[in-house]
Amino acid sequence: MTLDDLRVFVAVCRAGNLSAVARDLGRTQSAVSQHVKRLERETGVSLLERRPRGVVPTEAGRLLEEAAAEGIAGLDLAVRRLREQVAGESGCVRVATGATTVRHFMSDAVVAFRRRHPKVNLEFRTVSSGRGSFDALADGTLDLAWITLGPPARGIEQRPVFELPWVLAVRADDPLADRSSLDAAELSGSRLIRLPPNSASAAHLDAACAELDVRLVPDTSVADWDTALLLAELGVGRAVVPALPGLPVPGDGDLRLVPVPALRPLSVGWAVRRWDALGPPARAFADTVMECAG
Repeated sequence: MTLDDLRVFVAVCRAGNLSAVARDLGRTQSAVSQHVKRLERETGVSLLERRPRGVVPTEAGRLLEEAAAEGIAGLDLAVRRLREQVAGESGCVRVATGATTVRHFMSDAVVAFRRRHPKVNLEFRTVSSGRGSFDALADGTLDLAWITLGPPARGIEQRPVFELPWVLAVRADDPLADRSSLDAAELSGSRLIRLPPNSASAAHLDAACAELDVRLVPDTSVADWDTALLLAELGVGRAVVPALPGLPVPGDGDLRLVPVPALRPLSVGWAVRRWDALGPPARAFADTVMECAG
Protein backbone atom coordinates (compact mmCIF):
# COMPACT_ATOMS: atom_id res chain seq x y z
CA MET A 1 0.00 0.00 0.00
CA THR A 2 1.55 3.28 -1.11
CA LEU A 3 0.66 6.93 -0.68
CA ASP A 4 0.00 7.06 -4.42
CA ASP A 5 -2.48 4.16 -4.08
CA LEU A 6 -4.37 6.09 -1.42
CA ARG A 7 -4.35 9.37 -3.40
CA VAL A 8 -5.78 7.63 -6.45
CA PHE A 9 -8.38 5.80 -4.36
CA VAL A 10 -9.57 9.05 -2.74
CA ALA A 11 -9.83 10.66 -6.19
CA VAL A 12 -11.89 7.71 -7.48
CA CYS A 13 -14.26 7.88 -4.50
CA ARG A 14 -14.86 11.59 -5.07
CA ALA A 15 -15.22 11.38 -8.85
CA GLY A 16 -17.22 8.15 -8.84
CA ASN A 17 -15.60 7.24 -12.13
CA LEU A 18 -12.33 5.44 -12.95
CA SER A 19 -11.97 6.87 -16.45
CA ALA A 20 -12.46 10.47 -15.25
CA VAL A 21 -9.66 10.03 -12.70
CA ALA A 22 -7.45 8.44 -15.36
CA ARG A 23 -7.95 11.51 -17.61
CA ASP A 24 -7.24 13.92 -14.77
CA LEU A 25 -4.05 12.10 -13.78
CA GLY A 26 -2.88 11.40 -17.33
CA ARG A 27 -2.92 7.63 -16.78
CA THR A 28 -4.74 4.68 -18.26
CA GLN A 29 -7.94 3.40 -16.68
CA SER A 30 -6.19 0.07 -16.15
CA ALA A 31 -3.44 1.77 -14.14
CA VAL A 32 -6.02 3.52 -11.95
CA SER A 33 -7.83 0.22 -11.44
CA GLN A 34 -4.58 -1.45 -10.36
CA HIS A 35 -4.17 1.03 -7.51
CA VAL A 36 -7.61 0.11 -6.21
CA LYS A 37 -7.05 -3.62 -6.65
CA ARG A 38 -3.78 -3.42 -4.72
CA LEU A 39 -5.57 -1.79 -1.80
CA GLU A 40 -8.31 -4.41 -1.93
CA ARG A 41 -5.73 -7.22 -1.86
CA GLU A 42 -3.92 -5.73 1.12
CA THR A 43 -7.06 -4.92 3.11
CA GLY A 44 -8.84 -8.13 2.16
CA VAL A 45 -12.15 -6.37 1.52
CA SER A 46 -14.02 -4.92 -1.45
CA LEU A 47 -13.62 -1.14 -1.50
CA LEU A 48 -15.70 -0.15 -4.53
CA GLU A 49 -19.10 -1.19 -5.81
CA ARG A 50 -19.37 -1.15 -9.60
CA ARG A 51 -22.53 0.44 -11.00
CA PRO A 52 -23.72 1.13 -14.57
CA ARG A 53 -22.65 4.78 -14.39
CA GLY A 54 -19.51 4.48 -12.32
CA VAL A 55 -18.44 3.33 -8.89
CA VAL A 56 -19.30 4.12 -5.28
CA PRO A 57 -17.31 3.18 -2.18
CA THR A 58 -18.54 0.28 -0.09
CA GLU A 59 -18.89 0.76 3.66
CA ALA A 60 -15.29 -0.36 4.05
CA GLY A 61 -14.31 1.92 1.16
CA ARG A 62 -15.90 4.94 2.82
CA LEU A 63 -14.00 4.19 6.01
CA LEU A 64 -10.69 3.99 4.16
CA GLU A 65 -11.46 7.06 2.02
CA GLU A 66 -12.20 9.21 5.07
CA ALA A 67 -9.04 8.12 6.87
CA ALA A 68 -6.87 8.41 3.77
CA ALA A 69 -8.19 11.86 2.84
CA GLU A 70 -7.58 13.12 6.36
CA GLY A 71 -4.07 11.71 6.45
CA ILE A 72 -3.09 12.92 2.98
CA ALA A 73 -4.38 16.42 3.69
CA GLY A 74 -2.43 16.49 6.95
CA LEU A 75 0.78 15.39 5.22
CA ASP A 76 0.33 17.91 2.41
CA LEU A 77 -0.28 20.66 4.93
CA ALA A 78 2.82 19.71 6.91
CA VAL A 79 4.95 19.79 3.75
CA ARG A 80 3.56 23.21 2.85
CA ARG A 81 4.24 24.56 6.33
CA LEU A 82 7.82 23.30 6.14
CA ARG A 83 8.28 24.95 2.75
CA GLU A 84 6.84 28.20 4.09
CA GLN A 85 9.29 28.14 6.99
CA VAL A 86 12.15 27.72 4.52
CA ALA A 87 10.74 30.44 2.25
CA GLY A 88 10.44 32.94 5.10
CA GLU A 89 8.29 35.89 4.04
CA SER A 90 7.43 34.38 0.66
CA GLY A 91 4.83 31.73 -0.07
CA CYS A 92 1.48 31.28 -1.78
CA VAL A 93 -2.15 31.66 -0.73
CA ARG A 94 -4.70 29.77 -2.85
CA VAL A 95 -8.22 31.16 -2.58
CA ALA A 96 -11.46 29.95 -4.16
CA THR A 97 -13.50 32.99 -5.13
CA GLY A 98 -14.76 34.94 -8.15
CA ALA A 99 -14.72 38.40 -9.67
CA THR A 100 -17.82 39.54 -7.78
CA THR A 101 -16.30 38.48 -4.47
CA VAL A 102 -12.97 40.19 -5.11
CA ARG A 103 -14.67 43.39 -6.27
CA HIS A 104 -17.12 43.75 -3.41
CA PHE A 105 -15.53 41.94 -0.47
CA MET A 106 -11.75 41.82 -0.97
CA SER A 107 -10.55 44.76 -3.04
CA ASP A 108 -9.24 46.81 -0.08
CA ALA A 109 -7.88 43.69 1.60
CA VAL A 110 -5.92 42.62 -1.49
CA VAL A 111 -4.25 46.04 -1.68
CA ALA A 112 -3.47 46.04 2.05
CA PHE A 113 -2.15 42.47 1.95
CA ARG A 114 0.10 43.23 -1.03
CA ARG A 115 1.66 46.16 0.84
CA ARG A 116 2.29 44.08 3.97
CA HIS A 117 3.38 40.85 2.25
CA PRO A 118 4.88 41.79 -1.15
CA LYS A 119 6.61 38.41 -1.63
CA VAL A 120 3.51 36.26 -1.09
CA ASN A 121 1.77 35.08 -4.25
CA LEU A 122 -2.05 35.25 -4.28
CA GLU A 123 -3.84 32.68 -6.46
CA PHE A 124 -7.56 33.24 -7.03
CA ARG A 125 -9.35 30.19 -8.41
CA THR A 126 -12.91 29.72 -9.60
CA VAL A 127 -14.67 26.63 -8.23
CA SER A 128 -18.08 25.70 -9.63
CA SER A 129 -19.75 24.84 -6.32
CA GLY A 130 -19.45 24.93 -2.56
CA ARG A 131 -19.03 21.16 -2.59
CA GLY A 132 -16.14 21.52 -5.00
CA SER A 133 -14.54 24.09 -2.70
CA PHE A 134 -14.91 21.77 0.29
CA ASP A 135 -13.30 18.90 -1.62
CA ALA A 136 -10.39 21.12 -2.68
CA LEU A 137 -9.91 22.32 0.89
CA ALA A 138 -10.02 18.77 2.19
CA ASP A 139 -7.38 17.50 -0.24
CA GLY A 140 -5.11 20.50 0.31
CA THR A 141 -5.30 22.09 -3.15
CA LEU A 142 -6.91 25.21 -1.65
CA ASP A 143 -6.13 27.18 1.50
CA LEU A 144 -9.28 29.30 1.75
CA ALA A 145 -12.68 29.40 0.08
CA TRP A 146 -15.10 32.33 0.12
CA ILE A 147 -18.60 30.87 0.37
CA THR A 148 -22.20 31.48 1.25
CA LEU A 149 -22.30 29.82 4.65
CA GLY A 150 -24.52 26.79 4.95
CA PRO A 151 -25.02 23.62 7.00
CA PRO A 152 -21.97 22.09 8.73
CA ALA A 153 -19.74 20.04 6.44
CA ARG A 154 -17.55 17.22 7.69
CA GLY A 155 -13.93 18.28 8.03
CA ILE A 156 -14.60 21.93 7.15
CA GLU A 157 -14.74 24.98 9.42
CA GLN A 158 -16.86 27.97 8.36
CA ARG A 159 -16.45 31.50 9.68
CA PRO A 160 -18.88 34.37 8.87
CA VAL A 161 -17.50 37.74 7.80
CA PHE A 162 -20.55 39.59 6.41
CA GLU A 163 -24.28 39.44 7.10
CA LEU A 164 -25.92 40.79 3.95
CA PRO A 165 -29.49 42.09 4.01
CA TRP A 166 -31.63 41.58 0.92
CA VAL A 167 -32.68 44.41 -1.38
CA LEU A 168 -34.89 44.71 -4.45
CA ALA A 169 -32.87 46.14 -7.36
CA VAL A 170 -34.98 48.20 -9.81
CA ARG A 171 -34.57 51.00 -12.30
CA ALA A 172 -35.06 54.55 -11.09
CA ASP A 173 -38.31 54.82 -13.09
CA ASP A 174 -39.81 51.68 -11.51
CA PRO A 175 -42.96 52.31 -9.40
CA LEU A 176 -41.15 50.83 -6.38
CA ALA A 177 -37.95 52.84 -6.79
CA ASP A 178 -38.81 55.55 -4.26
CA ARG A 179 -39.89 53.20 -1.50
CA SER A 180 -37.79 53.34 1.69
CA SER A 181 -38.41 49.61 2.24
CA LEU A 182 -40.56 46.78 0.95
CA ASP A 183 -42.64 44.19 2.73
CA ALA A 184 -41.61 40.68 1.66
CA ALA A 185 -45.25 39.80 0.94
CA GLU A 186 -45.24 42.38 -1.86
CA LEU A 187 -42.76 40.19 -3.73
CA SER A 188 -45.09 37.19 -3.84
CA GLY A 189 -45.86 36.20 -7.41
CA SER A 190 -43.36 38.69 -8.84
CA ARG A 191 -41.31 37.67 -11.85
CA LEU A 192 -37.71 38.30 -10.89
CA ILE A 193 -34.25 37.92 -12.36
CA ARG A 194 -33.07 34.61 -10.97
CA LEU A 195 -29.89 34.33 -8.92
CA PRO A 196 -27.33 31.76 -10.15
CA PRO A 197 -29.20 28.42 -10.44
CA ASN A 198 -28.22 25.80 -7.86
CA SER A 199 -26.16 28.38 -5.96
CA ALA A 200 -26.16 28.60 -2.17
CA SER A 201 -27.40 32.20 -2.34
CA ALA A 202 -30.41 31.20 -4.46
CA ALA A 203 -31.21 28.35 -2.06
CA HIS A 204 -30.93 30.71 0.90
CA LEU A 205 -33.27 33.23 -0.74
CA ASP A 206 -35.80 30.51 -1.52
CA ALA A 207 -35.67 29.30 2.10
CA ALA A 208 -36.00 32.85 3.48
CA CYS A 209 -39.05 33.45 1.26
CA ALA A 210 -40.59 30.11 2.22
CA GLU A 211 -40.34 31.07 5.90
CA LEU A 212 -42.60 34.04 5.12
CA ASP A 213 -44.84 32.13 2.68
CA VAL A 214 -43.60 34.27 -0.20
CA ARG A 215 -43.40 32.70 -3.65
CA LEU A 216 -41.02 34.18 -6.20
CA VAL A 217 -41.42 33.47 -9.91
CA PRO A 218 -37.99 33.14 -11.59
CA ASP A 219 -37.54 34.80 -14.95
CA THR A 220 -34.13 35.50 -16.53
CA SER A 221 -31.29 33.47 -14.97
CA VAL A 222 -27.85 34.98 -14.42
CA ALA A 223 -24.40 33.70 -13.49
CA ASP A 224 -23.60 36.15 -10.69
CA TRP A 225 -24.97 38.99 -8.55
CA ASP A 226 -23.32 41.74 -10.59
CA THR A 227 -25.12 40.58 -13.74
CA ALA A 228 -28.44 40.63 -11.90
CA LEU A 229 -27.76 44.22 -10.83
CA LEU A 230 -26.78 45.25 -14.35
CA LEU A 231 -29.94 43.77 -15.87
CA ALA A 232 -32.06 45.51 -13.23
CA GLU A 233 -30.32 48.79 -14.02
CA LEU A 234 -31.03 48.27 -17.74
CA GLY A 235 -34.70 47.71 -16.99
CA VAL A 236 -34.71 44.06 -18.07
CA GLY A 237 -36.40 43.12 -14.80
CA ARG A 238 -36.30 43.33 -11.02
CA ALA A 239 -33.86 41.36 -8.89
CA VAL A 240 -33.70 40.43 -5.22
CA VAL A 241 -30.00 40.44 -4.36
CA PRO A 242 -27.77 40.76 -1.29
CA ALA A 243 -26.79 44.35 -0.42
CA LEU A 244 -23.16 44.05 -1.51
CA PRO A 245 -20.49 46.17 0.17
CA GLY A 246 -19.09 49.01 -1.90
CA LEU A 247 -22.18 49.37 -4.08
CA PRO A 248 -23.10 53.07 -3.99
CA VAL A 249 -26.39 54.01 -5.62
CA PRO A 250 -26.31 57.75 -6.39
CA GLY A 251 -29.59 59.61 -6.31
CA ASP A 252 -29.40 60.52 -9.99
CA GLY A 253 -28.36 57.06 -11.22
CA ASP A 254 -30.48 54.48 -13.04
CA LEU A 255 -30.43 51.85 -10.27
CA ARG A 256 -32.27 51.82 -6.93
CA LEU A 257 -31.93 49.34 -4.09
CA VAL A 258 -35.03 48.97 -1.92
CA PRO A 259 -34.44 47.11 1.41
CA VAL A 260 -36.55 44.03 2.15
CA PRO A 261 -35.86 43.81 5.90
CA ALA A 262 -38.12 40.84 6.68
CA LEU A 263 -35.99 38.41 4.66
CA ARG A 264 -33.37 36.57 6.73
CA PRO A 265 -29.90 37.98 5.85
CA LEU A 266 -27.35 36.05 3.83
CA SER A 267 -24.18 35.06 5.68
CA VAL A 268 -20.95 34.92 3.68
CA GLY A 269 -17.38 34.30 4.75
CA TRP A 270 -14.52 31.83 4.91
CA ALA A 271 -14.36 28.07 4.73
CA VAL A 272 -11.13 26.34 5.68
CA ARG A 273 -10.05 22.85 6.60
CA ARG A 274 -8.78 23.91 10.03
CA TRP A 275 -8.14 27.44 11.24
CA ASP A 276 -5.38 26.37 13.60
CA ALA A 277 -3.59 24.59 10.76
CA LEU A 278 -3.56 27.49 8.27
CA GLY A 279 -0.13 28.56 7.12
CA PRO A 280 0.99 32.08 8.14
CA PRO A 281 0.35 33.68 4.70
CA ALA A 282 -3.17 32.21 4.42
CA ARG A 283 -4.03 33.22 7.99
CA ALA A 284 -2.70 36.73 7.32
CA PHE A 285 -4.85 37.09 4.19
CA ALA A 286 -8.01 35.82 5.91
CA ASP A 287 -7.36 38.18 8.83
CA THR A 288 -6.79 41.11 6.46
CA VAL A 289 -10.13 40.51 4.72
CA MET A 290 -11.95 40.37 8.07
CA GLU A 291 -10.06 43.46 9.28
CA CYS A 292 -11.05 45.48 6.20
CA ALA A 293 -14.65 44.24 6.55
CA GLY A 294 -14.84 45.56 10.10
